Amino acid sequence: MNSILKHTVRTKQYLTSIVSVTIVALLCLSIRDLIEYKAVAYLLLVVVSLLAIFLDIFPVLLGAVLSALFLNFLFIKPYYTLHIDSAEDTLLLLLFFIIALINGVLTYKIRKVERQIQIKDTKVKTMKLYNTILDSLSHELRTPISTIIGAIDTLQQKSLHLSEDNKSNLLSEMEKASMRLNHQVENLLNMSRLESGYIQPKLDWCDLKEITYKVLNSLSEEVKFHKTVVIADDSLSLFKLDYGLMEQIIYNLIYNAVQYTPAGTTIGVKIEQQLDIGFEYHQNKIMSCLITISDDGKGFPKNEIDKVFDKFYRLQHSKTGGTGLGLSIVKGFVEAQQGKVAVGNAQKGGAIFTLSFPCLTMNTKNIGNE
Repeated sequence: MNSILKHTVRTKQYLTSIVSVTIVALLCLSIRDLIEYKAVAYLLLVVVSLLAIFLDIFPVLLGAVLSALFLNFLFIKPYYTLHIDSAEDTLLLLLFFIIALINGVLTYKIRKVERQIQIKDTKVKTMKLYNTILDSLSHELRTPISTIIGAIDTLQQKSLHLSEDNKSNLLSEMEKASMRLNHQVENLLNMSRLESGYIQPKLDWCDLKEITYKVLNSLSEEVKFHKTVVIADDSLSLFKLDYGLMEQIIYNLIYNAVQYTPAGTTIGVKIEQQLDIGFEYHQNKIMSCLITISDDGKGFPKNEIDKVFDKFYRLQHSKTGGTGLGLSIVKGFVEAQQGKVAVGNAQKGGAIFTLSFPCLTMNTKNIGNE
């Protein structure tokens, strides 16, 4: 299959070389009485140079040979013959051919060197990114694993007489470390699913307040030095979204806010709904579900705010840790549900993430009829 593809590409390059030189030669032939053949020679040299920028070396050499033949046959007297009467014209044709070959070869080699430099730079950048990711992953994975191993080792030491409180604390630490480890592994798996296009939302009725409080409870250790505020009407409808994806979205946004804001920062979650299309569907209305997650920290640097959703991107001068996957996963999961996500800085400081989803809603009083 690869050999067939290469043969097709090579054939197209040869055809491109032949057609390009032929077209220029015919155009010059139509005005042969108005221009000198030396001007035609310059134009053909330009064509060969351009071919050398885009094609491989052998199609370029073919273009140079064809250019010399066309110059001799069509533009150097006597016309329509390869015979040349003048020694000057013979020398000019010979020089044209040599210059065309050298020009084509040099242009091709320069392009090849530029490609090699570009590949080398790409490899260097890739290695730097790989090392950054590896360092982040090793830190993010090693820390909870070390905690779990240390706690298990302590519990297994028969020589130590641990009180029930100490055992409970160790088990609690193991649980927290396991949750952190699970979060990192889930981020890696989720990114793999996004890259493969495997994400297929499973829509069901979701209580976003319940999801938010569930996430805050799982992050209780992380948010204990922050103030969290959840704003949502008691009459908030249920939204037909993917429960698991929404949980991951809210988790990653709150976790990100905790990681990049100082202690004492307020993290707010606001959930609201707006009528999107004015009709009903089996007693359910299509609405826009709006979720705003904000903090009153320092916000994002203006020159980096456009990159926050990039995969593996971490803010400059940010503290160690983190893989730079959380926000890119948020964007992927939001878009998988036909939603939109935007980020900005508040006027008084802090970051604001705004999410909107067009979805069916159901008032809680209709649950019994669903």
